[in-house]
Amino acid sequence: MPTTTAVPGAPGVTVLTAEERELLHALGCGLGDAEIAGALALPEHAVAERLDRLLGKLGLRDRAAAIVHAFDCGLVVPGRGPRGPVPAPGTAGGRRTGTAPGPRLRVSVLGPLRTRLAGRPVDVGPVRQQAVLAALALSPGRSVSRRRLLEDVWGREAPDGNVVPVYVYRLRKSLRLGERPDSVIRRDRYGYGLVRGVAEVDAQCVEDLATRSGEAERAGDLSEAVRLCDRALGLFRGEPLAGLPGPLAETERLRLTRRRAALAQRRADLQLRLGRHAEAAAGLSALALEEPLNEPVAAMLMHALRRCGRRAEALAVFDRAGRCLADELGVAPGEALRQARRAVLRGDGAGTGRVRAGTA
Repeated sequence: MPTTTAVPGAPGVTVLTAEERELLHALGCGLGDAEIAGALALPEHAVAERLDRLLGKLGLRDRAAAIVHAFDCGLVVPGRGPRGPVPAPGTAGGRRTGTAPGPRLRVSVLGPLRTRLAGRPVDVGPVRQQAVLAALALSPGRSVSRRRLLEDVWGREAPDGNVVPVYVYRLRKSLRLGERPDSVIRRDRYGYGLVRGVAEVDAQCVEDLATRSGEAERAGDLSEAVRLCDRALGLFRGEPLAGLPGPLAETERLRLTRRRAALAQRRADLQLRLGRHAEAAAGLSALALEEPLNEPVAAMLMHALRRCGRRAEALAVFDRAGRCLADELGVAPGEALRQARRAVLRGDGAGTGRVRAGTA
């Protein structure tokens, strides 16, 4: 039930839900985002977002003000530490009694592979071993057979012997939680997989944020849809799975790179609909340099520049795209680019600027 942060003798405040109260309590205790995520069984990427919403609800300018507010409300008592420990998930007094703890293992594939266990970075070994972990991380909720791992990680170079069980054993050893060697990677009759509820993968976080962005767009909240796209794009740290070998890594690098481009196009489309033309132009300019043969991106960039009054730059985009298409593919610009050029030349605001972006 909703509750307030007020206690006897403390100033009254906005009504908060139980989760918001726990969040404010954890912040007042001085916990960082990773610690809050672990304490409240939240995905780490969701903590900053929920804190931002809490700050807005309370009318506070930053986290420092929220810490002071937690003291003012009596949630945290000066000189005596927290009024009580942050309720641990699955314990009496916690809001998630009877549920499993939040993710302890975090695998980042949207760049060079990174692994954190209980908030600390972990070295998971040589690149083939990293590729095995990446293959499991990119198969959420599914078991991956030994044969599939050999094909995905080694391809035609698959070695003889039991290399997959050896690598899985080493990963279990590196990623054990406490004294339980099988607590991160499970095995069943179908193969291997990450234990449900223990691992969080940034690629899946992107999909969750994209879904929520679509829901916000359908609800008419375009600003929220843009914000969620921003958060999804912020999870990319460079070339996905950079440096990892194997057919799966090659395929996923291409897929995730295209996913990022589609999200960037979707964000730009939303920004244009909101009249945030300069922001759209900035993002599309960077994307056009990365994907010079992407005609929808070039067309959207031309519309954004036109609406900013930068007609010469918009025409330069058309010329550059036309040269790239001719040199690389031997084709002329398509209808979307030609329409964008006509709108720029007319200079009368004609054309909606809506270019179909990739599915995101």
